[in-house]
Amino acid sequence: MQILYTTHFLDLPMRTLFTFSLLLLPLAAAHLAAQDRPKKEAAAEDKPKEELFSGPQVGEKLPSFKVRGVLGDEGKELDFVKQADGKPLVLIFVHDVNRPSIGLTRVLTSYTTSRAKDELATGVVWLSDDATEAENNIKRMQHALTAAAPLGISEGGKEGPGSYGLNRKVTLTILVAKEGKVTANFAIVQPSLQADLPKILTAVVAVAGGKVPKLEDIAGASEMKRPDPQNGPNLDELRGLLRPVIQLKATPEDVDAAAAAVEKFVVKNAAARKEVGRIANTIINAGKLKDYGTPRAQEFLTKWAKEYGSPAKETPKEPKGK
Repeated sequence: MQILYTTHFLDLPMRTLFTFSLLLLPLAAAHLAAQDRPKKEAAAEDKPKEELFSGPQVGEKLPSFKVRGVLGDEGKELDFVKQADGKPLVLIFVHDVNRPSIGLTRVLTSYTTSRAKDELATGVVWLSDDATEAENNIKRMQHALTAAAPLGISEGGKEGPGSYGLNRKVTLTILVAKEGKVTANFAIVQPSLQADLPKILTAVVAVAGGKVPKLEDIAGASEMKRPDPQNGPNLDELRGLLRPVIQLKATPEDVDAAAAAVEKFVVKNAAARKEVGRIANTIINAGKLKDYGTPRAQEFLTKWAKEYGSPAKETPKEPKGK
C-alpha cells in the first residue's frame, strides 16, 4: 500500500503539470504573438511601398515604334521617336481615358507644344484594343485635347509597343527623353495636376532648358483647378478627399470618416457626385476594384458607383383618385 501510495503521490503532480501546460500553451502563444506584433508592424512600416514600373526606365534607349495618326494626321503612319531625331521628346501613353488623365494630358501638351520652337517634340499615344472605337472617341473629345499635339493610336493595342513593357495597371505613362534615351519616367495611377505636373515639368525643363513654369501660367491649368458648378467640381480637392478612403492601411473607422467627408462634399454638388460616380464606375468596369483600398473602401466605391454613377430613376406616381 505504501508503494502504491508513493507512486500515486509522484504521478499526481506530473499529471497536474501536464494538464496545466496544455491550458497555458494558447496563452503563452498569444503572449508571444503580442510581443512579436509591434516588431512585424514596424518592419511593415519600414518596408518601402511597391513601386510601379511602366515603359523604358531612365538611361535606357527609347525604341522607335509606329502609330496611326488621327485628327490632323489622320491616316498617316507616325513614329514620334524617329521624328524627334534625338531632340528632347515628351511621350504620353494614355492607358485609361477619364477626366483626370485627359486633363493632365491637355495641360502638359499645352506647355510642351508651346516649346516646339525650342525643338521640344511631343507625342501622345492612345492605347486601345479597338482602333476604330478609339478614333471615334478621340474625335468626340478633340475639344478637350491640345490641337497642336501630334496624336496617334498604337498599333500594339492596349499593350502598346511590344518593346516598351508598358504596365496596364497605370493610367498614364509619361516619358521624357533626349538623344534617344529616357531621362525621366512617370507611371501614374491617379493623375493629379498639383501632385504630378510640377515633377514632370521639372524633368521636361531639364532637357529642353528654360524655367519651370507655374501651373497658373499654363493654358488650361487654372480652369481645371477652379471649382465650377456648371463644368465640374474642383478635381484636386475631390481627389484629396477620395485618397484617404482608399489608403491600404486605413482602419474601417478611418474609411468611414473619409467616406463621410466625401459624401458631405458632394451632397450639394451634382457635378461632384457625377465625378465620384464616374471614378467608381471606371475602377469597377476596369476590373480593378480589388486594387483600391480595403474591403470597406471597396464597399463605398461600389455604393457610389450605383448611387452617383447614373441619374436616379423617378418613382412612378400613382394616378389621382386611388
